[in-house]
Amino acid sequence: MKSTLRAGLWRLAPALLLPLMVGAAIDPDQAKSLSGSHGGARADVDKPRQTFMLHERDPRVHGLKPFQALVDAAPAGSVLRPPPGRYAGPVTLTKPLTIEGGGQVTIDAGGKGSVFYLETDDATLRGLHLTGSGDSHDSDDACLNVRGHRNTIEGLVIDDCLFGIDLKQADNTLIKGNHVRSKPLELGVRGDGLRLWYSMNNRIEDNRVEDSRDMVVWYSRGNRFVNNYSARSRYSIHFMFADNNLVEGNRFYDNAVGVYLMYTENITVRNNIISHSTGATGMGLGFKEASDSLIEGNEIIYCALGLSADLSPFQPDTKIILRNNRIAFNGIAINFNSELAGYEVEGNVFEGNITELAVSGAGSGQQNVWRGNYWDGYEGFDRNGDGVGDTAHELYAYADRLWMEIPQARFFKNAPLMEALDFLERLAPFSSPTLLLKDEAPVFHKPQGTRS
Repeated sequence: MKSTLRAGLWRLAPALLLPLMVGAAIDPDQAKSLSGSHGGARADVDKPRQTFMLHERDPRVHGLKPFQALVDAAPAGSVLRPPPGRYAGPVTLTKPLTIEGGGQVTIDAGGKGSVFYLETDDATLRGLHLTGSGDSHDSDDACLNVRGHRNTIEGLVIDDCLFGIDLKQADNTLIKGNHVRSKPLELGVRGDGLRLWYSMNNRIEDNRVEDSRDMVVWYSRGNRFVNNYSARSRYSIHFMFADNNLVEGNRFYDNAVGVYLMYTENITVRNNIISHSTGATGMGLGFKEASDSLIEGNEIIYCALGLSADLSPFQPDTKIILRNNRIAFNGIAINFNSELAGYEVEGNVFEGNITELAVSGAGSGQQNVWRGNYWDGYEGFDRNGDGVGDTAHELYAYADRLWMEIPQARFFKNAPLMEALDFLERLAPFSSPTLLLKDEAPVFHKPQGTRS
C-alpha cells in the first residue's frame, strides 16, 4: 500500500510542483497542457536566462557575425540558407522558419550559456553545427533548447556542449540523424545528450549520442526511439514516469546501463542490441517498479547483468513479457531482487552466461512462466527428434546461494573454492537445494539465425 501511494504521488508531482516553480496558479488551459494535451499555455519552468557580454565569451567568437541578425531579418515561414562559415551565438528563434545549413554552418556560443533557443512551433533546423555552450548545470547550458511543437531537428552536429538537445513540453517533434557529444568531462558531470521532459509523441530516429551522460525521458508518453546509436555514456535511455513509449532497432554499446524502466507501464523494447554494459552497476535492461512491458527480439550480450528487476511488475495483475531475445555471455542473465510473479519468459536463447538466474532473499523464480527457451546448459535428450527436450530444464541453487545473498561475494563466484563447494553440494547436498526455474519444454537445438 505504501509503495502504491508513493508511486501515485510521484505521478502527480509535476502538476503539484509546477505552480510553486512558476510562482503563480496555473490557469485551466495550463492545466490541460500539463495533463499531456499541450493545447493551452505553457508552464514556464526554465530558469531565468543569464546574459553574457561579448568580452565574457571565448575570444574565438569575438570577430564572428552574430547569427541572430540573419534570423531576425528572415520573414516568418521562409527558408534561410546562410552563407557557409562560422557565426556567433546565442540564437533565439521565435517564429516558424526553416534554416538550412548544408553542413557548412557553425554557430558557436563561446563557452557561455546555451547556443540555440527554439521557442516556436513548426520550425526546421537542418545541417547546422552547434557548439560551445557553457558548463553550468544550474542553468542547464545546452546546444539546443526546444520549447515548441511540431518542429524538425535534422542532421545537426552537436559537440562541446554540456546538454545536447533539451525538450521541455515539446510535442510532435522529429529529431533525426543528429550526432551529439557532451563536453569532455567526467561521466557524472556531463550533461544529458538528449532529454525529454513532459514531451509527447516525438520521433527520435537515426541519431548518434556518444560520450554524454544519459538520454532521459521523464513524464513523457508516446515517443518512438528508433534506429539510434548510443555509446560510452551512463544510461543509454532512462525512462521515469513515462508510459507508452517504443524503443526499437537501436544499438547501445559500452554504456553502464542499456535501457532502464523506472515507474513506467506499457513500454515496448524490441529488436535492439545492448552490449557491454559492465562495471559494478552494469546492466543491459533494468526494471524499477515497472509494469506491463514487452521485451522482444533483443540481443543482450556481454553485460554484468543481462536483465535486472526490482519490485517489477509493480502493479497487480500485470505482466512483463520476455520473448525471443538472445541473452548471452552475461555475468547473470536475469536477476530478480524480489519474488514477484508476472514474467512470461518464452522463446529466448540463453547461452554463455555464468549464471542463468539469481533471486535475492532466498527466493525462487518458479512463480513465473518459463516456456520453450533454449538453454545451453540443458542436460537432457531429444529422442523423438521433435526439437523439444524430453525432460524439463531445471535450475537449482546450491552453495552458490551465498553470492546471491551477499553481493560482495560475487567477486569469488568462479573461484576454485566456490566451485568446489558447489560441486560437493550438488554431489551430496547438505540440505535440499532451491529450484529456481523449470522450463517444461526446452528447445533442444539452438534456433537458426541466432548469432554464435
